Amino acid sequence: MKTRPLPGLLIAAVLVGLAGLALLPMVMTLNLSQKDSGEFIHSLWRLPRGLHPEFYREAGKHLWRYMINSILVAASIASGVLVLSAVSGYAFARLRFPGRDTFFGLLLSLLFIPGILTLVPMYLWVKEFPLAGGNDVFGQGGSGLLNSWWALILPGWAWGQLFGIFMFRSFFQKVPEELIESARLEGAGELRILWSIVLPLSRPVFAAVAMMQFIGVYNDYVWPLVTISDPAKQVFGVGITRFVSDGNLELGPMMAGYVIGALPLVVVFALGMRHYIAGVTQGAIK
Repeated sequence: MKTRPLPGLLIAAVLVGLAGLALLPMVMTLNLSQKDSGEFIHSLWRLPRGLHPEFYREAGKHLWRYMINSILVAASIASGVLVLSAVSGYAFARLRFPGRDTFFGLLLSLLFIPGILTLVPMYLWVKEFPLAGGNDVFGQGGSGLLNSWWALILPGWAWGQLFGIFMFRSFFQKVPEELIESARLEGAGELRILWSIVLPLSRPVFAAVAMMQFIGVYNDYVWPLVTISDPAKQVFGVGITRFVSDGNLELGPMMAGYVIGALPLVVVFALGMRHYIAGVTQGAIK
């Protein structure tokens, strides 16, 4: 009987160990979400002595609005990014116009700029947005888009489409040119080709870009913190910190809140994981 060579067993053991390390934070969060403060101090690494479903009820009662806000904002940004990225990616891949490659290179260069460096300029742009929030045509006199969901959505559309354009352009360039030319010979315009031929072939890329955008926006903390002051419009990343700081001394409900907040991301990734992997592979490798 053949035995598996030692290197194969070693690689398998290393992969299992790495998978265990990746899952350990989530397992510990589930474990800690059922511990009271005394267990946190005296038996941190042990299993809880009993179940505390009231921790989840308490966390859900305070955090459900923040979760809904995060889901709505993330879905809005992901939808807008998909539309803008698909149209722009097709233009860069299939249309010829002066400066196309140069302009595409400039767009890609923006991906190398850390987001924290654009925090202040973006804040001023949102605050001085013309004819919004009491501002005049020059962007003075009011608060602009601050404290509105547009302060989250518009910058999300602007920055999110950069990586999306790269993904869609890379994929659209692999679509056979003969297929495009045959559609043109039949009298189809560029929008018709994009809608009827190219987009149906790019569902994996759609799934990959949508999941990246949704997860990134849902987990954002700094930008909503500085632009949204109304608790009714705040998102989950900021809401969970407020839940902890509003006199909640029990650590169990806090951990339960983290578990509840992770559920939308788990559902999204579980539903689209197969398409996500295929989209990353097809859109990133030329």
